Amino acid sequence: MTDSASEIIIPPTMTKRIKLSESENEDRLGDLPETVILHILSFLNAKQAVETCVLSKRWKDLWKRLPKLILCSDDYGTYKIFTKFVSKVLALRDSSIALQALDFKPQNGRSHMVKRIINYAISHNVQQLGLYVNGHITEIPSKVFSFRTLTHLKLSIYPGINRETMFPKSLNLPAITNLQLEHFTFCVGDDDRAEPFSNFNRLNSLVISKCTVRGGRHTLYISNATLINLTIYDDGYNFYKINLCTPCLCTFVFTGIPYHRLSGCNASSLKHVDIDADLFSYPDDPPLFLFSWLLEFANIKSLTVSAATLQVLSLVPDLLNIKLPSLVNLKSLRVIIKPLEYGFRKRLCDVKLRKVKSKKKAARLRKAFEKGLEPSPLVPEGIVDFLLQNSPSAEVDFIDKEMLARRARSL
Repeated sequence: MTDSASEIIIPPTMTKRIKLSESENEDRLGDLPETVILHILSFLNAKQAVETCVLSKRWKDLWKRLPKLILCSDDYGTYKIFTKFVSKVLALRDSSIALQALDFKPQNGRSHMVKRIINYAISHNVQQLGLYVNGHITEIPSKVFSFRTLTHLKLSIYPGINRETMFPKSLNLPAITNLQLEHFTFCVGDDDRAEPFSNFNRLNSLVISKCTVRGGRHTLYISNATLINLTIYDDGYNFYKINLCTPCLCTFVFTGIPYHRLSGCNASSLKHVDIDADLFSYPDDPPLFLFSWLLEFANIKSLTVSAATLQVLSLVPDLLNIKLPSLVNLKSLRVIIKPLEYGFRKRLCDVKLRKVKSKKKAARLRKAFEKGLEPSPLVPEGIVDFLLQNSPSAEVDFIDKEMLARRARSL
């Protein structure tokens, strides 16, 4: 085995281009302290970090001392090349340097190297671990669920269509502060409750993506005395109730289709809510669930909603005539303005068409949709005043995402 990964993974043309760039430009990065350079390199994936070894003699072995490894197969032509690269990096990395974080995302979620990656991470006392694989949870070594020094865990296990990944019932992760889960099913126990997070005594941030509940009354109890931030992503037809027993919860973020009944959200600790809602074209549940959430958010101080969220909310019958009993302490309302995707506009149009009794109105609605004129306006009339009816002095900001993106590109 050679002593430099660059001999295998960096094409000659890349080497020539980088060396020419070095001779033509002042090496400002090279003058920085090594700790600063390593911090900068830690934001790159491993392939990009290794490629810097040809910049100069000083850079030759810097990548070997990285405290963070991001192993993603997106930049490789074949999975075989990626696995060869990963093996090389693990073999050549300076093992005397503490490994703080490791993210592993193989091509198409293949789990071929998962055991080796986990063994390497655990042997180096990694604190932050991210795994994104397809397959069965049994392919993940059980030791990852009893890793006592782990503080951050991102775990996405996709078992395939019409299959489920059951969340482990027994976990021993006493140091966990940040937990991100994707494609998991939480099972109800003998007490008719799915309550998977109550034993995490240091948990601050929880992200649940595309998860569901099986058994009993389909209720997910998020009970945790230390949880501060909760984020949920769900773009499918996953109906279940979420009961929050989180006395320290400060921020709640939701993206997707609101098919969940929330309860317990009116705790005085909850201050910030951010919602980007979607909907299906056939049921009426999402608008009603979304409205019920507003009733739970009694004491929040800031609310961020997308234009799509307001479109979904506007589907609630006679919404503007409803007296809202909540949002009495609102200080800030932020409306994110961004173009509605075609699929969303189509689903929204389908919902509206079902409510139109006149054929002429239906025809006009279809024609407006085909021309891209529906929905109009982007923010439904009167809906901002509806949200502010109990907090008329709250500051309102309309944030145009496209304009911000254009400004960023022009800098």
